[in-house]
Order: sequence, then C-alpha cells, then structure tokens
Amino acid sequence: MAVAVLAGCSGSSEDDVRAAAQAFLDDWAAGHTAAAAQGTTDPGTATALLEQTAGDLPGAVLDAELGEVVVEDGTATVGWTATWALAAAPGWSYEGTLRLQEGEDTWQVVAEPAMVHPELGKGQHLELSRTLPERAVITDAAGAPLFTPTEVVNVGVDPGQVTDLPALAAALSAATGIAAEEIIADAQAAPEGQFVPVISLRRPAFEEIRAQVYDLPGAVFPTETRMLAPTSTFASALLGRVGPATAEILEEATADGQPRYAAGDQLGVSGLQRAFQEQLTGVPGFAVSVVSTDAPTGDTGREIASVEPVPGEPVQTPLVPAIQNAADAAVAGESRPTHLVVVRPGTGEILAVSSNEAAAAGNALTGQYPPGSSMKTITATALLSAALTPSTPVPCPATTSVEGREFENQDQFDLGTVPFTEAFARSCNTTFIQQGLQLPDPALADAAAAYGVGTDWELPVDIFSGSVPRDSAGTTRAADAIGQGEVLMSPAQLALVAAGIASGTSAAPVEVLGAEPAGPAPAGPAAGVLDGLRPMMRQVVLTGTAQALTDRGEVYGKTGTAEYGTNTPPDSHGWFMGYQLAGPAGDIAFATLVEGGQSSSAAVAVTDALLGNLG
Repeated sequence: MAVAVLAGCSGSSEDDVRAAAQAFLDDWAAGHTAAAAQGTTDPGTATALLEQTAGDLPGAVLDAELGEVVVEDGTATVGWTATWALAAAPGWSYEGTLRLQEGEDTWQVVAEPAMVHPELGKGQHLELSRTLPERAVITDAAGAPLFTPTEVVNVGVDPGQVTDLPALAAALSAATGIAAEEIIADAQAAPEGQFVPVISLRRPAFEEIRAQVYDLPGAVFPTETRMLAPTSTFASALLGRVGPATAEILEEATADGQPRYAAGDQLGVSGLQRAFQEQLTGVPGFAVSVVSTDAPTGDTGREIASVEPVPGEPVQTPLVPAIQNAADAAVAGESRPTHLVVVRPGTGEILAVSSNEAAAAGNALTGQYPPGSSMKTITATALLSAALTPSTPVPCPATTSVEGREFENQDQFDLGTVPFTEAFARSCNTTFIQQGLQLPDPALADAAAAYGVGTDWELPVDIFSGSVPRDSAGTTRAADAIGQGEVLMSPAQLALVAAGIASGTSAAPVEVLGAEPAGPAPAGPAAGVLDGLRPMMRQVVLTGTAQALTDRGEVYGKTGTAEYGTNTPPDSHGWFMGYQLAGPAGDIAFATLVEGGQSSSAAVAVTDALLGNLG
C-alpha cells in the first residue's frame, strides 16, 4: 500500500489522524473486517457496511492511497483514492473522503456509508454487474463466421417433480442414448431443487425426440443460446467448442493473479476456441450502481461508474466449408471410427478435419497409429534417393525372412521380379523389406523428416507429427519399412506428407491464417525424387490397390493396412493417403484412416465418397 507524502498542517494531531486512517484502510484492504471496524466510531455499523461491500464486490481486492489530511476542532478529513481490482473485470478507481473524530485515546473513522464510496448513503449499497462482449467469431478461409448463436435445449431432470425415477431414466436413456444408471446416479446425488443435466441438444435434434420425453414426469427442458459450429462434428478437433467456464479454464485465464473471467461465462473449452481465449472473448466491462437496500426486485438503482466491454477479434482459419462438409458426409457413411484430414499442397493449410461420431475426434490430429503400407511413400522416397529408379527390376516374393521372422504379402501374392513401380502399386511388402534393409541406418528417418515427420510443430492445437526411429535393426527395421514396427503417424501428418509430394514444396501445417509459422518448412526430398515417386503413386490408382478411384480425376495415392493389437489374426487399420490435382476443390491432399477397417479398401471407399461429394 502506497502512502503519499502529505502537505498541510503539521503536528501530532495530523500524524495521529493519518495513522488512524491508514490503519483502518490497511485492515480493510487485507480483508480484516473486524479489525478495521474496531477503528471506527461504531464497530457494529462498520462491520455491516464492510461485509456488505465485500458481498457487493465479490472477489475484489482493494488498494488504497491516502491523500490530504485536514484537522480542525476534534474532527478531521482524509482524502483517499480507492483502486479496486475487480474479479474478472477491469479495475475501478475513485476519490473518497474519510471523516474522523477524536476519541478518548485515538482518532476513529466515522462509521457511515460514505466511507465506502462518497455517493453511498444510509440504506444503500453497491451493486456490481459484469458484461462480456459478444464473442468474436472464428471464420473460414473466406472470412465467413463458423460459429453462430444457436438455440440449445438442455434435457434434464428436476428431482422434485419425479414420480418414478427408474422409469424416467429408462425413457430418457432410450431417447438420448445416455445410460439410465448414470441418470439415476446423478439425480440421486443432486441437492433438492437442483437441475440435473442429461444432454444438450440443438433445437432440431431435440424436436426429433420431443414426443418421447416432453411429458415425462420430472423431465425439464430449459433452453439457452450458445455459439456453435454448423454441426456438432464440423471440424470439432480443430475448432473446439464454447461452453460454461470450468475451474481449470478460469485458473489458466488469469492476469496479475486475478481471474479474467468468472464462473458462468461462456468460454472456449477446447480447440482454437480455447487456444485463442483472450483474443476471441475480449475484455469484460462492468457497471456499479447505488441501490436502496429495500429496493424492489429489478430496480437497477443509480449508476455511478461503468466501463464498456472491449470486443474480441476474429480468428481466421483456412477451413473450406464445402470441403469440410464433403469430408463429414464421407466419414459419416462408415460405421467404424474414421478420420479424414484435407490439406492444401504448397501451403500446408488445413482445409478440413473430419471424424465420424464413432471416433474420438481429436485423434484426427493427435492420434498415433501405425501407418502400414502408406509408409511406403516415405520408404520409396529413401530408396529413390539412394539407387533405385521406378523402372529398376526388384524381386517381389510371396514371403521373406528376417532373423527367423517371416514377413508376407497380403494373401502371399508373388509377382516374381517386376519394375519398382509395379511393386509399389501392388504394395509388395517383401520388396520394401528387402530393399529397405539395404538402406543406410538413418535413411528412412531422414526421408520422413524431409516431409516434416518428427517435427515439434508449434501450433495452437497440437498435431502429432509422427515418429520414425533412426536406429532400429533386424525385424523392427524390416517392419518399419512397411509402416509397422516402431513407426507411428497421425492422419493430419500423413496428409501433410501427401501435400509435400503433390506440390514439391513441403510446408509446415497452418491452422490459423496470419499466425506465426508452426516451424521452418521441411527441406523436402532431393531433387528429382518426386518426379519418380508421383508416377508410382498414380499407378496405385490406375493399376494397383486403389483402382476404385480411377474415375475421380487425376488422383495419386498409396493404400495402407496396418496391423495392431494382440488378436490372432491381428486386427488392422485401413489407410489411404494421396492427392487430387485440378479437381473441383483445386489441388488437395488428404489422408483417410478407418480404425479397425481390416483393409485399405474401407479407407479408399471413404476417400471415394469425399471426392464424389466434391463433385
């Protein structure tokens, strides 16, 4: 607490007045209400006033600075400046005056409302109201808002109205898919009169179940407006969502030890909405009014101070709604967990991030999966950088053995000796294992790094950039060459690899337009390598394992089937990564993963649906 050096009359009376005023303000600012009140002419009245003010300004912290002291005939006045650090609101300052009277042993502050604020009178108190500005928008690549105010129906239970809880829970479960046991447990644990939420639905979704739930005794349906994306799945892994502030979010959103926001505020709870919290939310405003203690409900009193809220600023993404919608429709046609990420070649801009309802949406960006034979694009990059050419004859036997472990092609097909292009198009495991084992130790990891794999991207929403070991040996090294072993990839990073192949210019991922780069652009493979690799990827579509895409324009790609788990035979993920040139959406690169798809054909089918949806 700062104490000014004061001008004015000198002598012990002034010093005593100053000391008494300072002690009162010190105790008040420290939250020692009882001690502060003891320094007044009426401790009971002062205690009530200070406690009322603490309730009127919840969480506020006072800083007080003394001003001029005037002493005359047993009375005194002390000017002071109050600066309140309001909780989740800008600071509030005003000039006040304390009146003091000389007692038998010391000076005492006069216990009156004006000691709190000069405009506060008897029978009055302060009332603080906060206002958040309208949340700034996250936009698509064209600058159109992606989140708009949307009506939401909160389906829930009022325990006080329930006549048969098991029957109510069973009916709500049948309509919403929420477990009846969970509904019962929540309702039984709730205090009397508390709303027990079950599920929040957009108005159209609620209308679909309205007839099943509306007349159930104990079911209640309060509505509210939230900022929501076009659909519940629309780029949810990247965009995130807005919802009631959690304790964790309030703790991370602090300034000078004070919370920026308050419980009940609608804030970003995930994704870009959370990463750009301050920019999107803006700065709250406030108003302070003097209100009569016995004022009727709704009386706003007399405003004595206010600060207008400061709106936030938009965040622009590279998302293209037509591509995102096409991807969402494509993954929705697959019942197994499915992810699809679309990237713009040459820029690294993320155009779509899609997962179906069966999937954990975040895994489109941060999932760590064996890429299977889609890894052969990277292994081929290393081989073409070494000695092979697309026309080099290579053996493709049905099986090959490494340190006593037998690796085989799917259904043990045997091509004999064929050009490297054909071994790639037919996804010959044995070729890539035999050739990959001849590469120098770090060659596979170096080829992957040329596309950005393993880079520690600095992004607002994390992307797992993949992992390719530099020092594997034996059977692990053999498995790495075909995307098994210790190799891991996310759909987003594999789409970035495809984008680098398509454009010849590998780029760091871009989630927000105009943001700082996520890292230096990857170096890309050696000159001429991509001239060999691209025709090989085209043959995958024309004559190889992705012929279902032959009628989708100029499509290049690589299929992948990646074994995982402990089942016998093992389960497999299905992959397809690649790109389309000069299509309806321009040049795009993509990676599709169907978890547990068992073969790449499932991922090819989803990709086919994507390209078909784009026209």
